[in-house]
Amino acid sequence: MKIGSVADVKAKFSAYLKDAKGGPVVVTRNGKPVGFLISVEDDEELERLVIAYSPRFQGILKRARQHLQEAGGIPHEKFWKEMEPGNQPIRKIKRTRKETA
Repeated sequence: MKIGSVADVKAKFSAYLKDAKGGPVVVTRNGKPVGFLISVEDDEELERLVIAYSPRFQGILKRARQHLQEAGGIPHEKFWKEMEPGNQPIRKIKRTRKETA
């Protein structure tokens, strides 16, 4: 892993991007990490990274984890059984008054 100051990374940005192909590059300011550069191979990888660092997505994950802790989940075996073709449970959809009128 390579480490470079903000000033050095700014001055030699293209070289640091090349270095990022071999592993993350940590960017420092006053000797403390403030960011990092990583290489991206394709659009799918870029999308995964953007989603992983999205505050909105992290909020969704946090609420899902809280819900699982409070309400519990389903057993592993039941989940996979429901994933088999033809075994998906039929769920009723709640409709609002506007939809039923």
